[in-house]
Amino acid sequence: MNISYRWLKALAPTIEESAEEAARRLTYTAVPVDEVIWLGKELEELVVARVDKVTPHPKADRLVICQVDAGRSEPVQVVTGAPVVVEGGYYPFVGAGQTLPGGHLIKKVKLRGENSEGMLCSERELGVGRDLAGIMQLFGEFTPGQPLLEALELDDYRLDVDVTTNRPDLLGHWGVARELAPGGEADLRLEDFPGHKRADYAVDTASAEGEAAGVTVRIEDPDGCPRYMGAVIRGIRVAPSPAWLANRLLAIGQQPINNVVDATNLVLHELNQPLHAFDLTTLRGPAVVVRRAKAGEVLRTLDGKNRTLGPEMLVIADAEVSTAMAGLMGGEATEVTDRTRDLFIECAYFNPKRVRAAAKGLGLDTDASYRFQRGIDPEGLPRALRRVVELILTVAGGSIEGAAIDVNPIPAVPRTASLRAQRLSHLLGVSLDEQTIRRCLEPIGFVVRAAAAESFDVQIPSWRPDVEREVDLIEEVARRHGYGKFPDEMKKLRPTMLTEDGYVGVFHRLRELMVGLGFLEAKSSPFAPASEAEVRLLNPLSEREDHLRKDLLAGLVHRLEYNFARGQRNVRLFELGTVFETSHGPLPRESIRIAAVWTGLRMPSHWSDQGDDWDHWDLKSIVKAVSAAANPGAEVRPAQPAGEEAAGGFQDPLAVVTPDGQVQGWAGRIPADRSEAPRWAGTVWGLELEVLLRRIGPVVFRALPDYPAVERDLALIVGKGVHAAEVGAVIKDAAPEYMEHVAVFDVYEGENIPEAKRSIAWRLRFRSLDRTLTDEEVDAAMKRITSALEERLDVGIRGT
Repeated sequence: MNISYRWLKALAPTIEESAEEAARRLTYTAVPVDEVIWLGKELEELVVARVDKVTPHPKADRLVICQVDAGRSEPVQVVTGAPVVVEGGYYPFVGAGQTLPGGHLIKKVKLRGENSEGMLCSERELGVGRDLAGIMQLFGEFTPGQPLLEALELDDYRLDVDVTTNRPDLLGHWGVARELAPGGEADLRLEDFPGHKRADYAVDTASAEGEAAGVTVRIEDPDGCPRYMGAVIRGIRVAPSPAWLANRLLAIGQQPINNVVDATNLVLHELNQPLHAFDLTTLRGPAVVVRRAKAGEVLRTLDGKNRTLGPEMLVIADAEVSTAMAGLMGGEATEVTDRTRDLFIECAYFNPKRVRAAAKGLGLDTDASYRFQRGIDPEGLPRALRRVVELILTVAGGSIEGAAIDVNPIPAVPRTASLRAQRLSHLLGVSLDEQTIRRCLEPIGFVVRAAAAESFDVQIPSWRPDVEREVDLIEEVARRHGYGKFPDEMKKLRPTMLTEDGYVGVFHRLRELMVGLGFLEAKSSPFAPASEAEVRLLNPLSEREDHLRKDLLAGLVHRLEYNFARGQRNVRLFELGTVFETSHGPLPRESIRIAAVWTGLRMPSHWSDQGDDWDHWDLKSIVKAVSAAANPGAEVRPAQPAGEEAAGGFQDPLAVVTPDGQVQGWAGRIPADRSEAPRWAGTVWGLELEVLLRRIGPVVFRALPDYPAVERDLALIVGKGVHAAEVGAVIKDAAPEYMEHVAVFDVYEGENIPEAKRSIAWRLRFRSLDRTLTDEEVDAAMKRITSALEERLDVGIRGT
């Protein structure tokens, strides 16, 4: 959104700060300003020149020779290929030896044998408009040699404002001036135009159908158009706009067209109210009907395209056919041309959702639709209509006929919300008195009325559709008061009645774990191609990503490939996010998972040790740690699935299994055909498992033990078909409560060990918290353990 600083100061003379300071304050309190541009940059050398004579080039059909008066003692000859150059017309001129914006040096040249000593410029070459096809003709009274900056009033700054979707009131100069003016709304005024002509007319009202100077106005779809105003102007003359009007539009990058269209565009950018002018003689009836389009109805719009409409779209029609797309674009048949003498002026409010749907369906985006989609001020129509009528009368002549019409089937109801000082203090952390609250809200249009002790009823202005609730009012107070005025010290925590979501603690623990292991968190898109997903989107953003992902691993593998393509071998990534799978119900199944991929060296390489790659034991260690945080109580064990697909696509997989036998995830080597990994990449490891909700309890302090531990080693002969995890589970189950720790410390296969078996040595540590254990107690515990192992797994003690 381009904003002219000169225009802002014309609306709010109390703005005294510089353009840069105003931009900084607007960014700090409302919306970002991306750039502040001085329009006069690199235009100091350009002047206004008059073309006194135009003759055809003797050796080129497409070139003409112009004798130009640039305020010098002698005329300057310019050869140009511009489509139209008018004798007596004024144009921007840059002479030989001078530069255009961007640093392009103009040289004296010969074009097909004729000298050219300068250049007549286009809007785009000057950086003030978009027209590159022809040179820029200036309309008005000028003096040859007059500085272009002065002639075009380009001693101005353009603010490139990034207006967020929740602030449609800032899509016009009036709204931005309201934000910046010290007194807000009270400081604003609409300036008079040069030669301003007042319009003294009445406004008739109707609920469904009315009349303006013989033109019937009817709303057949009040949901799509809750309010429509119109007026008739006769006897106008379409011509180029006067210099002051053209300059105002050029300052914001708009290309002047003619006085009528420019008048509607000026009010659009001034008051944020889209308007449309119809050639009255082309309206059958004459009538203006706001209705739904007929199925298959075709309308040729102003851009010269035939558009097929649907019954959900809203059109403006006359007594027979559609003449414009409501809120989008006018029709070619009712366009204002040089022959137009009578106008019907439209000023309406259209349903934002309906305009948005129509714009998307037709692939049509205009300045008007951009504003209607976000919601304009329904109460601002009368002011905008009067403003454009008076502007047209001033620049195009004519007179308004009869009364204007205001058809308003759904009158806007003032919206209010309550504001409690206590709630404001609770959310902002500071107490603000009534005077401060009023100072923050009233200048920008809110009406504050005291309702009870430290409570207010606040009427919300019609131009702020984004404000609905008390918390929105508190946000307004905060930003207007100034975020920099709030204390930056930490306050004491005040617990609320709402408990923390159970996943918060789990996520925090998982992130701490993964970062501690050297992993970086990734955030990949939830959208995926059909080959990587199951749930199709009804309204996808792109054809390639038209599904919701069914896993996290595919996205992480793509990020891994991105690193491989840039020569990075040592990569560790993890992600926490949602995945979507088809289910038997009407909605897909959504679950939260954690996934990780890693490859390369376990430790950074060093001159003393080149380091080792990750191996399967590292995988098991990481999976067990992640499972303990994401699925407390789950067991990690080797799996022998029917195929890779059954194990999440992993090779040599490990399964994460809950106590009730449900598989919650898999881990293992990622097959070579699943990632585009170069040869030097090494083994790619991965895991993915579902995160189950487990509320994290408080951290409890426990003193160091006062009594010594007793350790015993247990060497077992185990069949190769028995997993160590199964042995460990039996040991834990048979051991007394004072067994503190159990772990494998040696595995041996070879001499004195049967071929189908192996020796696994375990270290068991026993400790009581209230006494010193005796050898008899530990011996009894070891006997129970060895008996259980022999009975359940046929595991014996080595050497017996």
